[in-house]
Amino acid sequence: MAAEHDIIKRLLFATDFSSCARHAEEYAAQLSSTYGAPVDVIHVSELYPGIYAGIQDHRETDGMLADTVRRLQRSTVPVTGHQSNGIASVQICAAAADRRADVIVMGTHGRTGLEHILLGSTAERVLTMAPCPVLTVRETNGSEGKPVHIPIRFKHITIPIDFSECSVGALEYGIQMAKDFDASLTLLHVLEPVFYSDDFTLSQAMEQGRLDERPDTQLKTYASTIESAGVSARRVIRGGVPADSILEFVRASACDLIVMGTHGWRGISRMLQGSVAETVLRLAPCPVLAGKRFPRSFAS
Repeated sequence: MAAEHDIIKRLLFATDFSSCARHAEEYAAQLSSTYGAPVDVIHVSELYPGIYAGIQDHRETDGMLADTVRRLQRSTVPVTGHQSNGIASVQICAAAADRRADVIVMGTHGRTGLEHILLGSTAERVLTMAPCPVLTVRETNGSEGKPVHIPIRFKHITIPIDFSECSVGALEYGIQMAKDFDASLTLLHVLEPVFYSDDFTLSQAMEQGRLDERPDTQLKTYASTIESAGVSARRVIRGGVPADSILEFVRASACDLIVMGTHGWRGISRMLQGSVAETVLRLAPCPVLAGKRFPRSFAS
């Protein structure tokens, strides 16, 4: 049965047929079922001399693509498969734009070669270019280093928020997802260390103190509004480098999903680490739904 608000009307599932992609497929199926959303499945062949050349026979990939479509197919939801050649991140984002996907679902790790070492993971590059939010799913390693699939559930959603427009859009999106999955929310704000220059004045220090008082007030306002909409919300403020603090919190809590914006977080950590969202995507123990823009018309 579709959710009350169709925040996802169509989704794109990108697969390379790896174990991680197979796990991400389960999340694509869950979202498709919840929102009654049609699914486009895309596989991109990246074949270059000297790089991974394992699955080169298109007849083989055609068969695996057909198997993926059959697993996702339900009587009420159409699923279509697509093959493409080229740079995976470029082809995936182009397909999302062409098919007007509301979300891209993909694994964070898969079949990798030299291009991964040079340019970073396909998932990270998709995140920077995608025209819609991206849900990335990774596998954790067990005590013997074997992949472990975490059961699919969205009961506790963490939303890192820095009060930028992008993070507020992620918050509104997360609120609707919490309603649709009967989940609770945690609003997480990270106070970064302040680095003062030699000419930092007393008036500037006083102003910084006033700014530091705002997060709790803003979070209280957000939490009150969220709870009035029937969603349980708690507020957490941590100090430190945003990506590290977000990951530490998520690892210590029973978090099933992180929803966050990719733009914002303009402090010293961004200069040192690059994108906070990309770092969280790479290391989070649970799926991450991130984007530079989220639809804003459905939040209440």
